[in-house]
Amino acid sequence: MLPFAIRRLVLLVPVFLAVSLVIFMIIHLVPGDPLEHVIQVGSSPEQQAQMIARYGLDQPLIAQYWRWLGKVMSGDLGDAIVMRQQVSRLIAENMPHSLALGGSALLFSTIVGIVVGVLAASFRESWFDRAAMGAILLGSTLPSFWLALLMILMFAVQFEWFPVSGARSWDALVLPVLTIGIGGTALIARVTRAAMVETMSRDFVRVLHAKGVPFWRIQFRHVLQHAMMPVMAILGLRIGWILGGAVTVEYVFARPGLGSLLITALGQRDYPLVQGCLLMLAIAVMLGTLIGDLAQAALDPRLREAMATR
Repeated sequence: MLPFAIRRLVLLVPVFLAVSLVIFMIIHLVPGDPLEHVIQVGSSPEQQAQMIARYGLDQPLIAQYWRWLGKVMSGDLGDAIVMRQQVSRLIAENMPHSLALGGSALLFSTIVGIVVGVLAASFRESWFDRAAMGAILLGSTLPSFWLALLMILMFAVQFEWFPVSGARSWDALVLPVLTIGIGGTALIARVTRAAMVETMSRDFVRVLHAKGVPFWRIQFRHVLQHAMMPVMAILGLRIGWILGGAVTVEYVFARPGLGSLLITALGQRDYPLVQGCLLMLAIAVMLGTLIGDLAQAALDPRLREAMATR
């Protein structure tokens, strides 16, 4: 298992370099100038040139990229141009809020999604299965920002059960978690049901039924265990997706977090801050994929051996 994990970690290095280059180039090709927010009106051309040179914006893009990458490798994400603080410090202050929201949404969608998927597969072609699949289809197509506004109007404004915005108490997490988790629940439930149905058609399941093993014992101890392979792959991708998907949700609910920080930085064209936020989101996706691969390999040694020989 350890050689496999090391191999997967090494393979992330070229992916990280490619992602960092794409992030840097896209940000610098977007129209706009971050210095418009910090250069005072009436500044002389010399003062403007000094400000441009201070942040290295007078250098060629490739030179700026290597300079930025070198700092990133040493743990320095640079300084925010508009906020005039260290990017790493701003991210560290906002990351716990995003992790709390993302972790809660992932836990909610995983538990509910697997339970709904198992029940839908166990009662296949029943009214519950049809109702669950209809709800899953609806949940997977709802835009998160529209669902967030609907949650606010119904549960915060109409019934006044939860706060409208902010992150001052635990109940402020409920509506954002539901908003993000509903889409994830639909995806996990659909994958779980499909994997369960496919596993239930295998010969070993028929043998267990023929031996008189109780139905629910077969479902949870044997069928679900084999069906967890594709579910683990989805969960690995969801780890990174939830942090990225929380961008609009954090903004709608006026919550502090990496998403709100990214939107603010985009509005200000603050290159270092935008690059740092996007890089954190990309790293989350890569780590989520790695965790998913390791979990799959732990569940199925045959997969681990096949991937290790590639």
